[in-house]
Amino acid sequence: MSSVNSSHPPHAVDTLLEARWVVPVEPHGVVLEHHSVALAGDRIVGIAPIELARERSPNAKRVELAQHVLLPGLINAHTHNPMTLMRGLADDLPLMTWLQQHIWPAEAKVMGPEYARDGVELAIAEMLRGGTTCCNENYFFPDVIAATYRRHGFRAMVGLPVIEFPTAWAKSTEEYFDKALAVHDEFKGEALIGTSFAPHAPYTVSNASFERLRMLSDQLDIPVHLHLHETAQEVEDSRRDHAVRPFARMQSLGIINDHLIAVHMTQLLDSEIAQIHEAGVSIVHCPESNLKLASGFCPAEQLRRAGVNIALGTDGCASNNDLDMFGEMRSAAFLAKGVAGDASAWDAASTLRAATLNGAKALGWGDRIGSIEAGKQADLIAVRLDDIETSPMYNVISQLVYAAGRHQVSDVWIAGVRKLENRVLVGMDIRELMTKAQMWQTRIASSA
Repeated sequence: MSSVNSSHPPHAVDTLLEARWVVPVEPHGVVLEHHSVALAGDRIVGIAPIELARERSPNAKRVELAQHVLLPGLINAHTHNPMTLMRGLADDLPLMTWLQQHIWPAEAKVMGPEYARDGVELAIAEMLRGGTTCCNENYFFPDVIAATYRRHGFRAMVGLPVIEFPTAWAKSTEEYFDKALAVHDEFKGEALIGTSFAPHAPYTVSNASFERLRMLSDQLDIPVHLHLHETAQEVEDSRRDHAVRPFARMQSLGIINDHLIAVHMTQLLDSEIAQIHEAGVSIVHCPESNLKLASGFCPAEQLRRAGVNIALGTDGCASNNDLDMFGEMRSAAFLAKGVAGDASAWDAASTLRAATLNGAKALGWGDRIGSIEAGKQADLIAVRLDDIETSPMYNVISQLVYAAGRHQVSDVWIAGVRKLENRVLVGMDIRELMTKAQMWQTRIASSA
């Protein structure tokens, strides 16, 4: 197969990643055999056959990935990563019971900057070991969270929370907005960190706050990250309280636009799907969390066929209970087929795209990450495919989605910096992470 983005100036290349297979994601469905991805600092310079790349860049460091597929880093487009510390705390419960009677009371007792920092550090380690190089974060103490991602060199869009009741982060609506703008200003211009507004949900945020968020989102040109149409009960409550479905209410407030990242969307009418596409809304599908909480089924294939940009997220560890994007891909593909009644729905290449380039586009970073293309940031992962579980090999992309597991991720780079090397985390102390996790387990269990 011919090479992609094959030209690069020899003097610019410092590293050649030489892989058995390269899946660039764009062009769609392409698999390149025995190709090298050339890096210059934090950037991808090009892709070429291994021997040709060696001729062009004889002095470049070579990383041989003889039994691996090289692909863009996975993007977890919706997560609450401090909640890794509540993994398994309250399982097998419906959403509102889980949230109101267990999660919110537990958070009220332990939430603070140390909780946010330690939970995010644990999540970063888990994500890196699972091939995730970027996440769309949604939690309190975004200042601490953003600083933690920056310190560990992990790419993240950090949500600026808005909710109509007091928490440890803010006591009033005005304080939420003041702190949100301060955090945005503090991290503006950071190479790996972006910010979005993160109003919790239509049932916890007022019309006045949504109108203000719309104005600020337009002024600052940043996304709005919102749980929307997560359950049938949410829709019924909105019809009772506002006389319209949540989507229609958000439309009337100007929130339905190309800045919106709408999460879950399990309850949709055909007319709403058409309006989502027309407005340029991105949707984040969280199949495993929705299944676990029995929240409903996102019509993922119908959305894909309508041309909607649909990405994948794990949600938080309190409702999933992991940050495994390989598992999420497999669940999403299978669920989409079952819901659509069509075995061809969410084919493997489209599923991988949802976990990479579509996530990048949802965050507004489609020109920066999500595919292996010249000029983009070098956010890359290598996955070994010579294990028993992924043999024999007929179709690389199918194997990634339907058979591979996160334990097969061997190496990870973010902006050209190696973060996982042959399954070993670079610059992170696993024993320290585990000690902190056990400390929080004791504290949360005693408070519960």
